[in-house]
Amino acid sequence: MNVFPDFGGLGGIDDLNVAIGAALTIILIVAVLMIIISAIAWAIATSTGNPALGAKARAGVFVAVGAAILAGAGVSWVNWLIRVGEQL
Repeated sequence: MNVFPDFGGLGGIDDLNVAIGAALTIILIVAVLMIIISAIAWAIATSTGNPALGAKARAGVFVAVGAAILAGAGVSWVNWLIRVGEQL
């Protein structure tokens, strides 16, 4: 039995795909910019001996990396779920 979602059954699915792709692109661009800015702030705070700013900048780097990982892994996860659904 081959079960596969009918993506053409919904009206406007192409527009939704474009919107999701655009949102994913924006999320990844913002995450990369956040990593760069937080890493620079972390380096400056460490070199000037400001531990409070360094801790906040380090947290910013980790949050941005986590957001980029979640945004990138979301597409792979949905594709995996579709492949698993075909095998049921």
